[in-house]
Amino acid sequence: MTEVSIPSNEQIADVRAFTRFYTRQIGLLEERLHKSAFSLTEARVLYELAHRNGLTATDLGRDLGLDAGYLSRLLKKFESRGFVTRAPSATDARQSVLSITEAGRKAFELLDQASREEVAGLLGRLSAEHREAVVAAMQKLRRLLGQSREPATPYILRPLQVGDIGWIVHRQGVLYAREYGWDESYEALAAEILAGFVKSFDPEYENAWIAEREGEVVGSVFLMRKSAEVAKLRLLYVEPSARGLGIGRRLVDECIAFARAKGYKTLTLWTNDVLVSARRIYQAAGFQLTGEERHHSFGKDLVGQTWDLAL
Repeated sequence: MTEVSIPSNEQIADVRAFTRFYTRQIGLLEERLHKSAFSLTEARVLYELAHRNGLTATDLGRDLGLDAGYLSRLLKKFESRGFVTRAPSATDARQSVLSITEAGRKAFELLDQASREEVAGLLGRLSAEHREAVVAAMQKLRRLLGQSREPATPYILRPLQVGDIGWIVHRQGVLYAREYGWDESYEALAAEILAGFVKSFDPEYENAWIAEREGEVVGSVFLMRKSAEVAKLRLLYVEPSARGLGIGRRLVDECIAFARAKGYKTLTLWTNDVLVSARRIYQAAGFQLTGEERHHSFGKDLVGQTWDLAL
């Protein structure tokens, strides 16, 4: 479960600054939306009527968070313009079912086309890469704020790609500093390990797995050859936003399966006892603690641990 905390003043200010910026970008400060005859709320009601059947005023008010009196006046205005009709509900005599008319649909289509053109113009100023980044960020924002369902596939595993190494070093440095207070020497160690992996990579006996969620790297693990009989599992990590999806265990399972397929006799790893979640994954996968030693690294007094799995 994600820990709930009080947002900082800086975070609140950033969100408010974004909303001011975005409302200006898409013209929400104008009295009429997309230079049409409709306000933002009127356009939103038309959208719902054009896309949903069997709606009642109660449905609209609840789903859009509109005051009942205001919505009633708006619907009467639409009726007078021939955009909406009402019919008695077959299941509730107290309710009327709303239906958009042909005139209402034509009005909506003109509005919808204007909106499409405006957004196309906004995105058209960006490179293809930046467009993808903007859309991915918006999808993530909707999901995190509870306005979009979780993706059908919560994450995928893929091979290492250009750009992953630098990102993983950066994120591990940031996360371990934030969660355990480790200093920049850990980031340097991660960079050294991964630079060595790339320089001497042997695809026959080594591998890397990258967990990706909605276009973002959310976890990774590396399997490196130590000897003909021993492989090393290194730098397992999962982003806080993706924890609870089973990514850590899945990454470890992939390492184990690969090591067995390649004929290794032992899969070994080195970690620190403060990494409790990771140690639980290793124990559940069958690793045995084979050694411990105290050391001072990354600005902290730590207990290093070696874990081995007989394959």
